Amino acid sequence: MVRDGAEERYGRVLGPGDLGAELGERATLVQFSTAFCQPCRATRRVLADVAGMVGGVAHVEIDAERELSLVRALGVTATPTVLVLDAAGRVVRRAAGQPRRADVIAALGQALETPADRP
Repeated sequence: MVRDGAEERYGRVLGPGDLGAELGERATLVQFSTAFCQPCRATRRVLADVAGMVGGVAHVEIDAERELSLVRALGVTATPTVLVLDAAGRVVRRAAGQPRRADVIAALGQALETPADRP
């Protein structure tokens, strides 16, 4: 996944209250989208497919226009933006733009390898 230069936001913890949905048992793929974003539709399919392939992984899509406070807090400047969260809800990877399936799988692997007790 291509990083969008926001490394200082890595490590932030997001929970169900932030996302409006439960976290995956092992990892969560969070997608920020807008209604008329064509790459967002393709990203939705890729993330849903990857989440469906790996048990305990959830895909959560957030309407960036409706959740402006979260968008601002996370510094989301483009859609689609994808965050990969580990089991504890920590942001371990972030990318802007339409991701390739292989890149999502690699980023998900990183989240799955994150020790649950990491500070």
